[in-house]
Amino acid sequence: MLVIVCPGQGSQTPGFLAPWMELPAFAERMSSLSDAAGIDLVAHGTTSDAETIRDTAVAQPLIVASGLAALSVLLAEGLGPSGSVGAVGGHSVGEITAAAAAGVLAEDDAMVFVRDRGRAMAEASAVTPTGMSAVLGGDPDEVAAVLDKHGLTPANVNGAGQVVAAGTLEQLTALKDEPPAKARVIPLQVAGAFHTQHMAPAVGTLAERASSMTAKAPTVALVSNADGTVVSDGAEVLARLVSQVSNPVRWDLCQATLTELGATALIEVPPAGTLANLAKRTMPGIQTLALKTPDQLDAATALIAEHAGSN
Repeated sequence: MLVIVCPGQGSQTPGFLAPWMELPAFAERMSSLSDAAGIDLVAHGTTSDAETIRDTAVAQPLIVASGLAALSVLLAEGLGPSGSVGAVGGHSVGEITAAAAAGVLAEDDAMVFVRDRGRAMAEASAVTPTGMSAVLGGDPDEVAAVLDKHGLTPANVNGAGQVVAAGTLEQLTALKDEPPAKARVIPLQVAGAFHTQHMAPAVGTLAERASSMTAKAPTVALVSNADGTVVSDGAEVLARLVSQVSNPVRWDLCQATLTELGATALIEVPPAGTLANLAKRTMPGIQTLALKTPDQLDAATALIAEHAGSN
């Protein structure tokens, strides 16, 4: 079974869209999605510097648009009843990409939603200086105890011995000075404590936006990053997209579900790399492809052809 996964914030790098923009179909779709968001995402994906695309209000719509545009090139028939894709999921903001690809939200609605999400989370981040740090390795129970001691939230539980801690800069400094045994603490280049109570102000904004949107049932199995369950009701998917901004991402449970569903191959859409690498470490035997450039489209098409029949 082939699965498609969509990355979250922090996966973007300067100029990552430049080679993709040479494809007319991709360029056309990016332009349309930029118009829907009211942001020049083409410029941000090709010429903007690292600091500019680190801005939450820029990064989130850029990531979602990139994934949707790549899927429009890779799967011209979409993720519907063609049978080529068995399941889809997204990490953090990538779940909006997954929801739109699965037909829960119209693409223009998804871009308006993610635009509002990025802006609301940026505003929430400005209230108190906060951030996130990856904790790699260590005993899971001890890691959890140390985070609790410092008042930090395990905002992303990614599997493969990787937990992302989120909280105030003072709390993160304390974690760096007193880390769990046999664990490394790596500060992340994000602008706030995402998926914690610090993002609560953004929930109301998104709930209001969601109330004006129509959500349809997914056309393919959609795995929720809240708890790894397959959600088949469109309204519930949208409600989860609203609440996830202030709740942890359980990507470890998503990977477990994809394994249980019988995943044999995984393609990560741009800006790819993080989720494919996690899959290599936590989903034994699965074939992975991090779709970073259009040069890999032939390999992706071959992978789809090989694994579509097992869905």
